[in-house]
Amino acid sequence: MDNWDEVRTAYQVARLGTVSGAADVLGVHHATVIRHIDAIETRLGVKLFQRHARGYTATEAGLDLLRVAQATDDQLNQLVGRLKGQGDEVSGDLVVTSLSSMAPMLAPALTEFQQMHPELVIRYLTGDRLFRLEYGEAHVALRAGAAPEQPDNVVQPFVGQRLALYASSSYVAKHGMLKGQEDMVNHRFVGTDNENTRAPFERWLRAAVPAANIVFRCSDAGAGHRAIRAGAGIGFISLWEAASCPDLVMMMDPREEWTGKIWLVTHVDLHRTNKVQSFVRFLKEHAKDWPQ
Repeated sequence: MDNWDEVRTAYQVARLGTVSGAADVLGVHHATVIRHIDAIETRLGVKLFQRHARGYTATEAGLDLLRVAQATDDQLNQLVGRLKGQGDEVSGDLVVTSLSSMAPMLAPALTEFQQMHPELVIRYLTGDRLFRLEYGEAHVALRAGAAPEQPDNVVQPFVGQRLALYASSSYVAKHGMLKGQEDMVNHRFVGTDNENTRAPFERWLRAAVPAANIVFRCSDAGAGHRAIRAGAGIGFISLWEAASCPDLVMMMDPREEWTGKIWLVTHVDLHRTNKVQSFVRFLKEHAKDWPQ
């Protein structure tokens, strides 16, 4: 195959299932993606995808190509990551990923680290998507929940994410303070819309509060936090985020059973590079001053 761009495009379409998703990852126009797919199918003389209303599904031939392209892409990404991380200079891109709820603490830390190393470009990726270190999508990941188990990752315990129940001052003015757990039946709450959530604090809330009292439900934690600040009800917010929101009122103190573990994760190929090690050391020291 003399055109790797077409193979790489087909790989991303097969992985993501849509032209728009592949275009976003590759940083090209969706018309370029379609042109690459048409070209490689014409060159090979086989259909690599079934087109349908929801996107693209790989055929058997497409899956064969996907397996080879994925292995090649993984190796290239790991090589690029190793080369970028070599040397004593802290420069180039530093890609860090975390849940958006960590942004109030991580954004200032990343800003300070970048100011210490002006040749460095910070890329801070947040959201629910799990960015893959083994594919070179990030240098450092901060993950919540159970310890990640990917075999090529270096996993270190980082900090505990402590949470408490908060409400806005406008909610308190209208509905009053929460007078203990027995008073929860008299209040309104903001929670997750995911009935199968594994978050310990959300499971506790569902067990402690009648379903009818959880009047505002969100699929995204950031949206839930904004609803709490807008006065929709009482809900869980981390001490980190609450520290930057003076309008929030703590309605119930943190409990150990609500605390989530945060893990600091790097890939074995990049773990000992100067750039990653410098940032990891800096972040561990910086986190000592975070609200706990």
